[in-house]
Amino acid sequence: MASAASSGQAGSAPPLTVQRGIVKMVLSGCAIIVRGQPRGGPPPERQINLSNIRAGNLARRGAPGQPDAKDTPDEPWGFPAREFLRKKLIGKEVCFTVEYKTPQGREYGMVYLGKDTSGENIAESLVAEGLASRREGIRANNPEQSRLAELEEQAKSAKKGMWSEGTGSHTVRDLKYTIENPRHFVDSLHQKPVNAIIEHVRDGSVVRALLLPDYYLVTVMLSGIKCPTFKREADAPEVPEPFAAEAKFFTESRLLQRDVQIVLESCHNQNILGTILHPNGNITELLLKEGFARCVDWSIAVYTRGADKLRAAERFAKERKLRIWRDYVAPTANLDQKDKQFVAKVMQVLNADAIVVKLNSGDHKTIHLSSIRPPRLEGDSAQDKNRKLRPLYDIPYMFEAREFLRKKLIGKKVNVSVDYIRPASSATETVPAFSERTCATVSIGGMWTHPKGCPHPKRCPHPKGRPHPKGCPTPRDVPTQRDVPTPRDVPNPRDVPPQEMSPPQGMSPTQGMSPPQGMSPTQGTSPPQGMSPPQGMSPPHVCPQVWSHYEETPVEEVVPVLEEKERTANYKPVFVTEITDDLHFYVQDVETGAQLEKLMENMRAEVGAHPPVEGSYSPRRGDFCIAKFVDGEWYRARVEKVESGGKVHIFYIDYGNKETLPPSRLAPLPPAFSPRVLPPQATEYTFAFIQVPQDEEARADAVDSVVRDIQNTQCLLNVEHLGPGCPHVTLQFADSKSDVGLGLVKEGLVMVEPRKERQFQKVITEYLNAQEAAKSARLNLWRYGDFRADDADEFGYSR
Repeated sequence: MASAASSGQAGSAPPLTVQRGIVKMVLSGCAIIVRGQPRGGPPPERQINLSNIRAGNLARRGAPGQPDAKDTPDEPWGFPAREFLRKKLIGKEVCFTVEYKTPQGREYGMVYLGKDTSGENIAESLVAEGLASRREGIRANNPEQSRLAELEEQAKSAKKGMWSEGTGSHTVRDLKYTIENPRHFVDSLHQKPVNAIIEHVRDGSVVRALLLPDYYLVTVMLSGIKCPTFKREADAPEVPEPFAAEAKFFTESRLLQRDVQIVLESCHNQNILGTILHPNGNITELLLKEGFARCVDWSIAVYTRGADKLRAAERFAKERKLRIWRDYVAPTANLDQKDKQFVAKVMQVLNADAIVVKLNSGDHKTIHLSSIRPPRLEGDSAQDKNRKLRPLYDIPYMFEAREFLRKKLIGKKVNVSVDYIRPASSATETVPAFSERTCATVSIGGMWTHPKGCPHPKRCPHPKGRPHPKGCPTPRDVPTQRDVPTPRDVPNPRDVPPQEMSPPQGMSPTQGMSPPQGMSPTQGTSPPQGMSPPQGMSPPHVCPQVWSHYEETPVEEVVPVLEEKERTANYKPVFVTEITDDLHFYVQDVETGAQLEKLMENMRAEVGAHPPVEGSYSPRRGDFCIAKFVDGEWYRARVEKVESGGKVHIFYIDYGNKETLPPSRLAPLPPAFSPRVLPPQATEYTFAFIQVPQDEEARADAVDSVVRDIQNTQCLLNVEHLGPGCPHVTLQFADSKSDVGLGLVKEGLVMVEPRKERQFQKVITEYLNAQEAAKSARLNLWRYGDFRADDADEFGYSR
């Protein structure tokens, strides 16, 4: 960011440095993020908090770490203050001076609109409009505070903003974080553009949007394209794919916190597919044209402006080898003309998009028809999970499509024009592996061989309520499944009821089964209270004769003797995955990170190969299951609560966060990936030697600081002592080895918890010295002095 020295200040105070930047984001009515100019990549950023004023806090979603936590609503006039700054500053050049900086790096200063300090003073504008109030503190007697006091009195006299009559409840948004039926919600809008504000950019093609005027906060995936993403590795918070950061910045700099319109076109799980329209252009087509994205077949059909535009934009980038296409070579560039276009005889029709032809040389070659997809079984189609899927007979219209091609082509000579060679691909979570494919346009007698109409009812891109296009089947036209006998019907062991299965001869029913690590052989064998055993299974039978002569061995009472010991500092590397609102946190052990990644990879491959039937799983409290997160991936989870309305509270056992989901996003956990194979990887801890403020705002400040500093980062952890609920630990930054808890004390965000154990006295003394320094500087909790002296209880603190 550019900077210049200011002309000087009153008195003997040293001159403040004037710095410049572009406003990227408005966090609240008193905090913004500014960025520099991009030079060879995304530019640096920094958060600037406005000095001497306070604006209302914005809504905060309930903490996932607390099952009974509630969403925190907007404070009155908090959102109007944010909007005032957003409309005034987003994308504009500002200059700012940093007046002071906290030990944790939080910067406070003055912000001016324009290139120098003669521009509009943002803090003064907020106070003048009644959207922020003046903060009083140790800097109360300077000219800036006097000016703010004068403006505040004027706003009060004019009854502006927060000084107007009433409570300001009309300024509090009714935020809706989830949509019960996303598909119905999308259909109800009939693809009419919806006004929205882009609140967050996850990557170049996925954003979080606030839909207006009803304040739905939704994740929107751009229809028809995919940008490079950020992948999480075991040893680092995030690993960006090539050009992921550049694509994200491209979208951020054009859309973040801008007023846009969104055409909601379809939905994918809880995510919505859509097209974002801005007065300056269509971001979907711009990303493709600049080489930041590629077309994806699975969602391109719902793009209402036509897939041809997206293909043309992608082709433009490919031809110029822009960014992700820098190493692009046309698939047919190395083919001879005779291999690009030829005449062949159709020998076999494999399915609705693949045929086998005989070349003049006598060789046989498989040809896939370009740009179409055969019918497929949709996720909500009913299917007997005990039957093996026979695609030709069980998938609607697969048989009819194959027959259409067979009757038209078999034994005939056709003209083949190769369009592209699709390279081999490895298996993913949702798609199996494919070998290299030759994709071509096939014609016979001047006619295309693509089957008439749409390949599947749900892939027809017409709006709900309109007549179906000619040749496109309606849902009630879907043919029933054909009961074609199979050569043999061998039962799968997994399909045999438990009461019909017996152990191998000479082995007891439990022989060869070990309990999970850390669990006794009988622990966990009984169902949770209020639950009966599964249907078809009898309760465990205990034979009384075995224990008829058993006598319990008396246990000698042992009185523990407390001994003085030295503090043990044995720090181990961990990865912080979740932080709760009471300042507890969950970590993964770095040493077992590779095992978790391997398990997740194998589990998703298994689920992709055998997708769960939606609605077939009935969750029960205490069950281990898999849950589909907002990113569309499956994760291991535990059911904590099932509400009567169908909402299921789950806990992600490997990451520590919680979520409330509909049963349709849950499925049974395959036994090969149960906690017996790999124990839950998220372990709960809390900070040793500190007390968390009971005041909500003060506690939120502490949590905010910790989240910013350590979430999704690698740290070093040492267990200091045990406590109720979870161990108490000290945490160090992996690079600087500085103590995270001590840093909170130095910043005045938390208090010290004195302990009398001899081994802790050295570290307690260091913490207490840091606390006294924070008091002297009147930082955060101590800005009004030592509040604990007389009225601690009144203000909700305990000493």
